Amino acid sequence: QVQLVESGGGLVQPGGSLRLSCATSGFNLDYYTIGWFRQAPGKEREGVSCISTSDGDTEYADSVKGRFTISADNAKNTVYLQMNSLKPEDTAVYYCAIPYYRSYYYSLAPDGYDHWGQGTQVTVSS
Repeated sequence: QVQLVESGGGLVQPGGSLRLSCATSGFNLDYYTIGWFRQAPGKEREGVSCISTSDGDTEYADSVKGRFTISADNAKNTVYLQMNSLKPEDTAVYYCAIPYYRSYYYSLAPDGYDHWGQGTQVTVSS
C-alpha cells in the first residue's frame, strides 16, 4: 500500500526556515519522481519542487528558486523540502506526491501525480 506522510509544518516568522519531511512506504523510492506541491486558500494547487531520486535531478518553481531545496534519503525512504527565507506568500498546505502509475513522469504539473499525502500546514506570519 502506497503511503506518503508529510510533517514539519508550522508557524514561522518571515525570513525564517522550516524543513518538511515526506515519509514514504509501499514502493521503491529509487524509481519515482517525488513532488512537493502547495495550495493556498482560494488558489489552485501548484508545483513547488520535484526530484528524480534515481539520478538526483531537481526542478523548482520560479517563486522558490534559491530559497527552497529538495533532497531525498533513499535509505530512509524520505524526501525533504528545506525552506529558507520564508515569505507570507509561502503560506499554504504543502503536499508530497508521486506519479505511481507513470514512473517516467518528471514535472511540476500536479495532474500527473496520483498518490498524495494528507498535507502539512505552513504559515508565515509575524
